[in-house]
Amino acid sequence: MASTGGGWRTKFWRQMFMWRRSCLRTSPWCILIAASEVAPATLSMMLRTTPTAKSAAEATQVLRSAWLQAISSHHQMYSGGQGVSSVLDIGCSIGDSTRELADWFPDAHVTGLDLSPYFLAVAQYMEKQRISSGLGRRRPISWVHANGECTGLPSSSFDVVSLAFVIHECPQHAIRGLLKEALRLLKPGGTVSLTDNSPKSKVLQNLPPAIFTLMKSTEPWMDEYFTFDLEGEMEKIGFMNVNSIMTNPRHRTVTGTAP
Repeated sequence: MASTGGGWRTKFWRQMFMWRRSCLRTSPWCILIAASEVAPATLSMMLRTTPTAKSAAEATQVLRSAWLQAISSHHQMYSGGQGVSSVLDIGCSIGDSTRELADWFPDAHVTGLDLSPYFLAVAQYMEKQRISSGLGRRRPISWVHANGECTGLPSSSFDVVSLAFVIHECPQHAIRGLLKEALRLLKPGGTVSLTDNSPKSKVLQNLPPAIFTLMKSTEPWMDEYFTFDLEGEMEKIGFMNVNSIMTNPRHRTVTGTAP
């Protein structure tokens, strides 16, 4: 780790520890430790992805901006001029990706959906903290507790459906279920976006065997994910204009259009 980044990184981890302790003390929703630790775990991933970043904010910006730009570029190219007024973030966890989508599409109604009530409780808590600090929104985020494969939401109701770092956590049959539900939920011309680890990443391919084994010990479906033909399955399910780009050395963003 570069010495120039040591100071802010040490401060960052101290701040995250204080946030976790504060959250556990002030909110009964955050009793589940795994939910309260998603934020530091996510930022840890960002720091590994952008080792030259001089701050946590810069690391976040580098990782998120390429993914969000990929969504916008695809939608502008293939939606037929359709705007973005409604966005669904499936598998939103504690809402990091949801808040990024809401910032990127400030005029859209953004919904974060997750199967874990604990993650959603942390998401709502963090959004309330943001609002109380004076960072309001034009349109408040909605939060939905549901299964991403069967959301119960109306068909053809979203311009964009996003799954950020979700499908590597899933067996192949669940990925297919998520894709089918995303297609049902999108308006004609709407955009689906899946950003996740890239099987073609040289960084991941060149991980030491011990590190890769350790990673798989907490990611039981990693082998199924890496052997899954995501682009091909999206086309079989009915998506058009399927594109895949590397948005950083570790991750890809795959986009498609609903017919």
